[in-house]
Amino acid sequence: MNKHENLSTVFIPQTGIDYPEIPDQPILTPKKLREVVFDENYPYLDKSFGAKLRNVAIYAGIFVLVFPLQKIRYGLKVVGRKNITKNKKLFKNGALTVCNHVYRWDFLAVLQAARFRRIWFPARPDNIQGSDAGLIRSTGGIPIPSTISASRKFNQAFDELHERKKWIHVFPEACRWDFYQPIRPFKKGAFTMAVRYGIPVVPMVISYRNPKDSWFHKLIGTKHPLITINVGEPLVVNPDLSRKEATNWLREKSHAKMCEMAGIVKNYWPVEGD
Repeated sequence: MNKHENLSTVFIPQTGIDYPEIPDQPILTPKKLREVVFDENYPYLDKSFGAKLRNVAIYAGIFVLVFPLQKIRYGLKVVGRKNITKNKKLFKNGALTVCNHVYRWDFLAVLQAARFRRIWFPARPDNIQGSDAGLIRSTGGIPIPSTISASRKFNQAFDELHERKKWIHVFPEACRWDFYQPIRPFKKGAFTMAVRYGIPVVPMVISYRNPKDSWFHKLIGTKHPLITINVGEPLVVNPDLSRKEATNWLREKSHAKMCEMAGIVKNYWPVEGD
């Protein structure tokens, strides 16, 4: 078994979950409730009036209701937000955020850390066929297709978002492992996208706190860990690097920075996930 070491101050949740041996294997597969064909005719960017209305309603609900509830339920703390506010000039053409994928509301934590801006993200296609499909699509989820012709439309959707200087988020670990502490290997797709668009990568990492250290959460009997999301300095590629070199550099630096912010001295997993 690979060695994994943390700083002595790091809280490790005892989840009782039997995590898979393959780092990009999902723990849970959503129940398929509808058949959706993700081909070249699928509206990866749905511009219909109904979709726009749902987006406004969902984001209003997130800002007004869910963000305060996240604070109550998970005790969410944001550390390092100044790394976004002090680097506004770097984000004039957008940015790409990356984070470990470790609990159901982690994308909402990313939104809060990113100053409540709207962010779009690639989504697993099976999640668009389950019970959360509407929420995922309305918050900015764009399903990842499997054919070349459909992939062109998927890429065109993100090309348009970049032209509009929008922010993009990717979970480079590819799937969610609830309250897992090591940082799993990263797929290179996120960093390929950042290099393609010439936008900085903002590494974020979720770490955990003991609910017994909070009088409120101890009082209400919270069992799951409390959440801290740490925001790192944006990473900007050296323009003298080739695309391959730049992609690898971003992946390695993001992984290393996230391990550092999570208090990991020696990580169990390697950097590369493909």
